[in-house]
Amino acid sequence: QVQLVESGGGLVQPGGSLRLSCKASGSIFSIYAMGWYRQAPGKQRELVARIPTGGGPNYVESVKGRFTISRDNARNTVYLQMNSLKPEDTAVYYCNTQGLDYERIYFERWGQGTLVTVSS
Repeated sequence: QVQLVESGGGLVQPGGSLRLSCKASGSIFSIYAMGWYRQAPGKQRELVARIPTGGGPNYVESVKGRFTISRDNARNTVYLQMNSLKPEDTAVYYCNTQGLDYERIYFERWGQGTLVTVSS
């Protein structure tokens, strides 16, 4: 089994910063990619940022220049540094990981979600 545990959400004022973390653990043989999605009330879940193994990150246009995704491959952990936060960034943020388990079977897992609220 592969599990994801997220942390780092909370309430922040506009213009502030938050850092999200997501650690994958369990029977992981290899990871293809790790990323962050978000879902605001009444909206569909959208990709925020994604970083494939051995590749460069990609971001949704609305967060470019403000958010930075990074990975610690040794710890199977992905981070999302969010700066210059705006009220429209308010959402539940979900970590996502894709890879192969010890039996070389493809897996995709989602974190439990962490709420980010940007408000004064």
